[in-house]
Order: sequence, then C-alpha cells, then structure tokens
Amino acid sequence: MIRVTVLQPALAKYRLPVFRELAARAGIDARVWYSSDGAVPNVDGGVGFETEYVTSRRIPGGFTWTGAQVRACSKQVSDVVVLPWNTRQVSMFAALARARIGGVPVVLWGHGYSKREAGWRAALRRWSGRRCAAVLTYNHTAAKSLVDSGYDRARVFVALNALDQSPIEASRRAWMEQPERLDAFQREHRIGAHATGATPGSPGGVLLFVSRLTDDNRVDRLIDSAVALRNKHPGLTVAIVGKGPALEWLRAHAIERGVDDVVRFLGAIYDEDDLAPWFCSATAFCYPENIGLSILHAFGYGVPVVTSDKREAQNPEIEALEHDRNGLTYAHGEQGAMDSTLDRLLSEPAVQRRLGEEAMATVVERFTLANMVDGMEAAVRYAEESSR
Repeated sequence: MIRVTVLQPALAKYRLPVFRELAARAGIDARVWYSSDGAVPNVDGGVGFETEYVTSRRIPGGFTWTGAQVRACSKQVSDVVVLPWNTRQVSMFAALARARIGGVPVVLWGHGYSKREAGWRAALRRWSGRRCAAVLTYNHTAAKSLVDSGYDRARVFVALNALDQSPIEASRRAWMEQPERLDAFQREHRIGAHATGATPGSPGGVLLFVSRLTDDNRVDRLIDSAVALRNKHPGLTVAIVGKGPALEWLRAHAIERGVDDVVRFLGAIYDEDDLAPWFCSATAFCYPENIGLSILHAFGYGVPVVTSDKREAQNPEIEALEHDRNGLTYAHGEQGAMDSTLDRLLSEPAVQRRLGEEAMATVVERFTLANMVDGMEAAVRYAEESSR
C-alpha cells in the first residue's frame, strides 16, 4: 500500500470527487492535508478519504509558509508526497530538501507555467521541478513545453483537469426530460421563444456567462457584443451569472452602452439544478478571456464555448476546446471578430447543434474524472518506484 499525502492550499468542492477516486484506487492510501487562508472549510469527514486541516501563514512579499509540507516529507508519514508547484509557497523548497535527505519522493503538481511570472520565479520553478521525482501538469501543452525545455519525458505526467460530470448530467436530464418545465422557466424569465421581440421564425438567443466577475475575464466585451447583435437578433438575452469586484462597473457599462434591457445580471447561482435551465436554454457559453474549468461545465450541457484564440491568455482547460469542433474562437482582442463569431452561432442552428454534440462527447470521452486520476496515479506510482 502506497501512503500518499496530498497537500492542497484549500479543499475545493469540485476536487472532492478527484481525491475520492484516487483514494479508491487499488494499493493507494491517499490522504489530503489542506489549508484555507486561516478559514477551516466545512468537511464533515464523510468525503471518502482521510483529511487533515493544516495551518498556513502569510509572509511579507506575497509568500506563504505551510509547515505541514515539511512534516509530510518523512518516511514515518508518507511514501509519496504531492505538493502544489507554487514558487510563492516558501515551504515547498524546505519540503524538497527534507524529502531528498529522507528519501521520500515528491510529485510537484501544477500548471508548469504562469501567465505572469517574473524571471526569477521562472528560474525557481525550473530549479524545483528538477529536484522532485516527477512533475504533474493539467494539460499536454504544458507537459510538452517542459519536455522541450529539457525535462526527462519519463518523469513528466498529465492529469487532464476534469469535473465530476454526474451532478451536471443529472440536472441536465431532469430539465431536458421535462420540456414543459423548461418552457415554463423560459416563459418566466422571458428568454428564448418567450423573449420580448422574439418571433416564431427567430427565437431569442441566449448568450451565457457563468463565473466570477473580474477584470481579467473581460465580460465587458460580451456586453459590447450585445450592442452589435441586438438588432439582428430580436429577443437576444445576455445572461451573466456571478458576482465579483467588476460587477458594478459592468452594470454601469451595460447602461452606458444602452443594452441594460438585454443584459441580465443574475447574481451568483451555486446550486446545479438552478444553473441547469440557463445552460439548457443557452445558444452559446461565452467567456471572452481567461477561461478555465467553465469550458467543461458548459460542455457537460452540450453547449458550445466561444472565447479568445490567444491560448496563453487562458487556463489549462483550454486544451479541451477545439475550434469549429466543439466551440469557436475569435481573434484575440478584436471585438468585431467576437461579434461575428457569436452571430454565427445565433444565425446557424445546425452549426450550434453540431458543436454542442461534440462538446458533450469531449467530456464523456476525454476529459473525465477517471482519466484525470489515471494521470495522478501514474505519477505517484512512478515516484514510489523511483525511490526503491
């Protein structure tokens, strides 16, 4: 039995199925030690794996120290340790040193890159990556980049980031198998065929955004698209689900552009069954920039995704998106290109259906929980064997 200690900066709800699956693998005794900026999340112990809350403290300069990272790197505690590959976690370097002395193999798990990284941090990332047993990335693009930069291919592993699609699938089926319920929802919210201005031959389309409202996500571009598209597509609705620091500015922007009647700010919606009718009504899921796991959320509903073609401006999950197969990309920073891309999906139902079917297939066949944990397990077993 391999005792695996996974250190995490927080115990996110969407990660619970991942660790549950890892702990269920034959020969793996997995436990997760987590911190959360001083706040202890509500973990009731019934998550399917062993957990321990550990403290993490901030250090001046934007760094943190988690002493449990060092404690985990002992043969008395772990056979393999999985640490976040984060150069701002100073304790990671101390943990690597202790692990090397004690003969405990370490897997560093992370993006393998940063969209905004000073040269000295990139050097520290390379240094740490060469002093562990294996590195584990979220996509093949990052893994290839590491190998191209000199990492031994045998010690570079990929765990394609995935969501547990079972609650998404359950909610999707519950709504789609009751068309009268979905129609009543659309009538209540005046969207789709029931939107103000929609005609029998031209039902109002729904462009959906679901995420935190921050400047990086450029939701203002989606609002600007509403200006360009509203006349051609009567009854158009831009539904924005989420909250965040950019909310009030975005509200003001919609008013300034004269589309506050088209753009709906719905607030944060966390319950899947409450989110489902919006996804089931959506023509497209538009996340202008900085998209991540939201791709897989939309794909679970068979909704094509529209985002920028600048992949380095996105998060690792962008690997799931293939232009004109399960979604569409537009020329980065070009508002007209974004407008035209959204117009194509609103104007061509056959294209929307084709992309939606492939979107669903992507999360059913490739970006699955099992495939993600396969990558994690392979890294753990390689690291354990390397220490013998």
